Amino acid sequence: MEERDDYKFLKLRDAISCLNQRVNLVGVVLELGLPKKSKGTDFFISLKIVDESYSDPGISVNFFAESVEKLPVVASPGDIILLSHVVMKTHEREVYAFFNKKFSSFALYEGISGGDFIPYQVSARFRTRELDKKFIADLRKWLTGFQLNTDPNNFQFLREIKEGQRLSLICKILHIREGAEKEWIIFVWDGTDAPSKKIQTKMTDEMDNPLPLQLEKEPLPRDILCTFPSVGSVLTVVLGEGNKNLGLGFLKTGMWLNFLNIICEVHAGLWRGVLMPFTKLRYVPKEDRCVLGCQRCYEERLSEKWGRMPWSCFPSPSTVTEVEHDHVPLVTLRDILTYPEVTAKFKCVMRVVAAFPCEAENFLSPVGTYRVRLTIEDPTARVHAFLYAEDGEMFFDGRPSTCVLKRRMNKLLGLNEDDDSKGTEYTDRDPPWVFCCLKSYYLNESDVWGSRRYRIFDTKLVG
Repeated sequence: MEERDDYKFLKLRDAISCLNQRVNLVGVVLELGLPKKSKGTDFFISLKIVDESYSDPGISVNFFAESVEKLPVVASPGDIILLSHVVMKTHEREVYAFFNKKFSSFALYEGISGGDFIPYQVSARFRTRELDKKFIADLRKWLTGFQLNTDPNNFQFLREIKEGQRLSLICKILHIREGAEKEWIIFVWDGTDAPSKKIQTKMTDEMDNPLPLQLEKEPLPRDILCTFPSVGSVLTVVLGEGNKNLGLGFLKTGMWLNFLNIICEVHAGLWRGVLMPFTKLRYVPKEDRCVLGCQRCYEERLSEKWGRMPWSCFPSPSTVTEVEHDHVPLVTLRDILTYPEVTAKFKCVMRVVAAFPCEAENFLSPVGTYRVRLTIEDPTARVHAFLYAEDGEMFFDGRPSTCVLKRRMNKLLGLNEDDDSKGTEYTDRDPPWVFCCLKSYYLNESDVWGSRRYRIFDTKLVG
């Protein structure tokens, strides 16, 4: 095909001085927003691209199209885009490229992992040329040594998240679930423990409206859970109302992303991230200093004696409980959920966020046997654990008076010891972190994993 005179690709640093001119650009997609409806009838998406001449802060490219399908669908941040006849414009002193659907065109290529020069998406007017291969090869080579400017002051770890604020999180995607009506749920992790939150409930709600074990409708299958790291909170991330009908097919398990301007909420004491219309997703190489630091921190936690202890309870758990087996190593609740054998015994540090029945006088059955269901949690999971029969006898130190039982349980649940509201009023509870021994068992021999349950044993409530 005959080469046109205007077939010239500018470096991004040169392009920013070409205001109101049509230019051709090639760059790495560093950051992308979520596609959304414009104020008119079009759909809109904004990408930020970089090259070796202008890697910080890069240039934004704004696209408008009649449908989401005609927008660039970036398979992964870090992929390469070729742009023909985009117009350089400025808004509030920021220079950006405008993709005019009447005469601009684009092509998307795989990034550093690409092995060929075949675009995986092209717009209607794009024509590939032999010289494209050199531009793509050069950018792939440059990407091998590319380092983001991941200043620790510019982002937060999960251990630092705050409710209702715009946050910048760098996390690894562990799993992606697409539910009904494009209800995407993303499970992300960085190796740190999210802060524990106060529980705001009425204790009597535990009968008809119990605290959920997870915010999503269905728990993750065990085979998926077994792929998760042993320590560190996993944040569930969902699409906000303005993005409900837009897919996230470009996300892939195992990639690291910088979630810019994500909002975190707390529901029933559990954290959840929300992708808002103003949220952007930024490419983070696996060799980035921040990524390597997260992985190193995780490995150190696994090797340390107290590495599985929740960070919220340092320097040590409360003395509300006493346990036997002092020399048994600690595990997390995720360790317990993913343990390869159905029946086993464990020691962990957890907190009790709910009890059923909530009235101490109902802990004993009519025949005089303890049967209490506790909802326990640590930074990795929330599960039900039962106190039954002789294990209940040890936990409560025999059969103390109802008054003593109530006082001890109030302390365990984060209530004032002399609280006498009978659980009928809303309270802000901050339960203490305590040692606990758990054992797993099953109810049905024909479905041992599906009927697996947990009981507290060799643990005593004191105080």
